[in-house]
Amino acid sequence: MQKKWLPKGFLFDFDGVVVHSFKSHGNAWSSAFKELFNKEIAPFPKSHAGKSPMLISEYYCSVIGKEKRAEDLYLLKDIHLDKHFTKPDLLPGVREFTSFLSEENIPYGIASNATRQFLKNSIKHLDLNFETYFGVQDYDKPKPAPEAYIKLANHLGFKTEDFKFIWVFEDSLTGTKAAKAAGMVPIGITTQYSEEELKEAGSIFVFPTLLEAYEYLTKI
Repeated sequence: MQKKWLPKGFLFDFDGVVVHSFKSHGNAWSSAFKELFNKEIAPFPKSHAGKSPMLISEYYCSVIGKEKRAEDLYLLKDIHLDKHFTKPDLLPGVREFTSFLSEENIPYGIASNATRQFLKNSIKHLDLNFETYFGVQDYDKPKPAPEAYIKLANHLGFKTEDFKFIWVFEDSLTGTKAAKAAGMVPIGITTQYSEEELKEAGSIFVFPTLLEAYEYLTKI
């Protein structure tokens, strides 16, 4: 039986929460941009962290005045991300956390603005215990819209009245706003933003990584 003091469910963003994948995505954006435009890509803006790949593509194309090629870059980047897959770095506490949730029979899963294929490849290569995951292709409206987390929660068997008892781990302001808009409990991870920034966006608690969150939950 699940302990009464534990949240009913745990939903996870992927990039910046489960893995550090800046290198994986950065390499794919850079090589796709080079192939398409024969130019070096602009630095990634922190303001776009957690946003959908299409919005990121629109930004990169706007820098060189090629806004109309945004969809071409988006599609090519996805091909490069899969074809030249770079395994992301696993962040601390993921295995401990998922083992704990499995032992407690607490539903959990991933809802990310990354592509579903990238999630699948990463989970496979890192041998992670995530059976349920949704990527950007699974939503009509990616984060910061709440659809990603609502869809995942519904898939895990939760009803709307359960949402206020579900924790959502996010490292971006975009995702934190999505979790808050879904009526869930945003929990910040400080891999990109400060504790102050995450709390201002709506995070109830903030931890450096999932390891500290796991330790907090198991010591209550």
